Amino acid sequence: MLKSYYNADAVEAGLDEVGRGCLAGPVVAAAVILPKDYTHPILNDSKQLSHRQRELLKQDIERDAIAWAVAEVSHEDIDRINILKASFLAMHRAVDALTVKPEHLLVDGNRFVPYPMTPHTCIIKGDAHYLSIAAASVLAKTYRDDLMAQLGLEFPAYGWAQNVGYPTPIHRAAIRQFGPTKYHRMSFRLL
Repeated sequence: MLKSYYNADAVEAGLDEVGRGCLAGPVVAAAVILPKDYTHPILNDSKQLSHRQRELLKQDIERDAIAWAVAEVSHEDIDRINILKASFLAMHRAVDALTVKPEHLLVDGNRFVPYPMTPHTCIIKGDAHYLSIAAASVLAKTYRDDLMAQLGLEFPAYGWAQNVGYPTPIHRAAIRQFGPTKYHRMSFRLL
């Protein structure tokens, strides 16, 4: 059972990102503030859920959250500043977009660039421990998966509807055959 909060005395936002290891498309982050007593029977790390479960959860999270936001950093910016900085920037943008100001940030992972005037705690595999981080992982993943499927309509050979930009054999074979697209991260080893 995932925990409802880390800090009972603060308005807490869970943060997670998706798409760091992809060869194409943006990195996407989400921030979610859930009610303190929130529970959900299937909310978990998005990687442990089916596509259908994530889509249903997305609706529940967007309805039940006190506040939520999704933000992205483009492949061009990733190439310019690097993927780690881009991941932190996407998380900061998600916090910026929240309609309620959090008093504490619960961040998935082991590193974070401090957000101004807001304490944070990094939790390794936090999406498997805290509901707010799991909720953020679901919103970030569903957003990015949908975006990559849309971009994939323009470049169907790369299989983005299935691999969402990760370096699968089909994706690499398409790069080998057709070269990179305008959405590829040129600072990454594409082949």
